[in-house]
Amino acid sequence: MSYQHYRLEELARLVQGELVGQADLGLQGLASLELAEPQHIAFVNADKYVEQAKVSKAGALIVTASLQAELDNHHHNFIVVDNPYLAFAILTHVFERKHTQRGIESTAQIHPSAIIAESAYIGHYVVIGENCVVGDNTIVQSHCKIDDFVEIGQQCFIDSHVTLTGEAKIADRVRIHANTVIGSEGFGFAPYQGKWHRIAQLGSVQIGNDVRIGSNCSIDRGALNDTILEHGVIIDNLVQIAHNVKVGSNTAIAAKCGIAGSTIIGKNCILAGACGISGHLSIADNVTLTGMSMVTKSISEPGTYSSGTGALPNAQWKRAVIRFRQLADVPLTQLVKRLDDMQSQIESLESTFKLRK
Repeated sequence: MSYQHYRLEELARLVQGELVGQADLGLQGLASLELAEPQHIAFVNADKYVEQAKVSKAGALIVTASLQAELDNHHHNFIVVDNPYLAFAILTHVFERKHTQRGIESTAQIHPSAIIAESAYIGHYVVIGENCVVGDNTIVQSHCKIDDFVEIGQQCFIDSHVTLTGEAKIADRVRIHANTVIGSEGFGFAPYQGKWHRIAQLGSVQIGNDVRIGSNCSIDRGALNDTILEHGVIIDNLVQIAHNVKVGSNTAIAAKCGIAGSTIIGKNCILAGACGISGHLSIADNVTLTGMSMVTKSISEPGTYSSGTGALPNAQWKRAVIRFRQLADVPLTQLVKRLDDMQSQIESLESTFKLRK
């Protein structure tokens, strides 16, 4: 395996950090504090890792100014930045293995009307349909199927066995991982006389710049309007996004979430794992849903929302279930009246204590 070598001063320049120590120190990779060797650089982004950093063998550390002061007696080579985690994220791209191959493999099948950039790579057994576009420096790995009129922008990465259909339009720097399907038929049926009548899905999918989609996801095309993922959306593995959904820019969706049709999710939202969102809802910007939340009504205010119940010892959970059932059996008006009575009693006690003083 060949390694890329960088001098410490080069890495400091890339992250716009302050170099402290040996400028020409050679480094060949990133590593965790516990596994780092002298040829590695590691990062420390919180006080709780200081003791671990003191005994680390890393040749250099990425730290804040305050952390550097704590580690000065134990290490000599630093890159000092405001945000070590962000600097680490930048350097992962420096040491990442790059796909340098370009051109079209002999087993690929490409329609004559398709436009493929000379700098693109088309892997083995890829099938590309009529009037498709693949932009500069885009990589399409083996066994992908790109149906008619699909457009892919520049510097995209399409992993193996991805299907792009429904005339999907994919912008620049989009990453789509293995076995994901973009633009498949939405789940639309009209019930009549005890039968389901299929609704043809006439819309498409629009994916903005810098979107990342994990493996084994399905993003359905719209029935009439398009399904839209705005710029900077990141999606984990095993996510279902139904037809006509719109996801606002820089929203993050964790694994196993399901979003029903025609729902609008705002910008900068976070959906933790296994959330379920009903259809035809709107969720405001800057909303966080904790794991396994079920959303059945629109959310109009930013904030953190939960509906899942955390794990309890089984005996406690059984008692909690009984209490939930008891609450359901009590009419809401009675609960409100009881709360009002309790409030009155509290106020009466407070008045009594004040008189005694």
